[in-house]
Amino acid sequence: MHAVVLRSFGPAENLSYEVVPDPEPGPGQVRIAVRAAGVHLVETMLRQGRASDSLPPLPELPAILGGEVAGRVDAVGPDVDPAWLGRGVVTSAGRPGGYAELAVADVTALHRVPAGLDPETAVAMVVTGRTTLEFLDVAKLTAADVVLVTSAAGGIGRLLVQHARDLGARVIGAAGGPAKVAAVRELGADLAVDYDLPGWERTVAAWLGGRKVSAVLDGVGGDRARATFELLADGGRFLSIGNATQQPVEVDPHLLEERALTVTNALWIIIGRPHDRPRFEAEALAAAAEGRLVPAVQTFPLAEAAAAHAALETRRTTGKVVLVS
Repeated sequence: MHAVVLRSFGPAENLSYEVVPDPEPGPGQVRIAVRAAGVHLVETMLRQGRASDSLPPLPELPAILGGEVAGRVDAVGPDVDPAWLGRGVVTSAGRPGGYAELAVADVTALHRVPAGLDPETAVAMVVTGRTTLEFLDVAKLTAADVVLVTSAAGGIGRLLVQHARDLGARVIGAAGGPAKVAAVRELGADLAVDYDLPGWERTVAAWLGGRKVSAVLDGVGGDRARATFELLADGGRFLSIGNATQQPVEVDPHLLEERALTVTNALWIIIGRPHDRPRFEAEALAAAAEGRLVPAVQTFPLAEAAAAHAALETRRTTGKVVLVS
């Protein structure tokens, strides 16, 4: 089979499209002919060889990255019901990695792809959709909220905007660049702003006309995240759902106490609840099949995984990045 192999840590060009041996399913496993494989920002960090407590362990090299795969079962291992053969499935636990034409997975980690859902959408929802629903479970948004979503044109951000809009909340989406701002506006955000422009937070404040934001869901970090605290109402809540800039959010603890602001690292909360993931995966796939959540997908051919990584880590993508074969 063809696969994208990482043989040394470093830049995106280190991802090499190669011919490697086909994987074989073991006991309790199936093999999937991969149609779509998800690409995650954290995988760009692992490719670089970056190690930290907030990231998964670095893979042993050579490695095939990724685990989010959708396709059809083309072989089953011992003791696996042969009725799985030919079924359209999606999983977040493909091995040795999703950047390949074939991957194996435990049968217990599979979801059947709902009718009418294409592989690209399924693979976008199995992790990005699941994670969105987990964040929403932490956020507890209501129709009374005024919600500010940063990185609102990203895979998770777009789904958060859709959910908050459907709840009846007032929704402000912040993203970088005119194209991304236009995409957020098309999602139905009440206000879409470009946080690459100086003074973007003043634009939001003027639009609010004296009102304040009650909840911030921040996926960008750094100065942009820090600016949102000027917009939060006393008693408001700030939820960190990612850090695309890899910059810290430094806020005076006395300010938090004086204004009764709540800061929650939602990412750490959901990492600590792995037992909830299968339920949220199934709910995310159902939400997409029913049209309640519609992910944006940007595809690259499997052979161009290096270009996909380069585009993702330089913030030149919109929505979920998916490799197709």
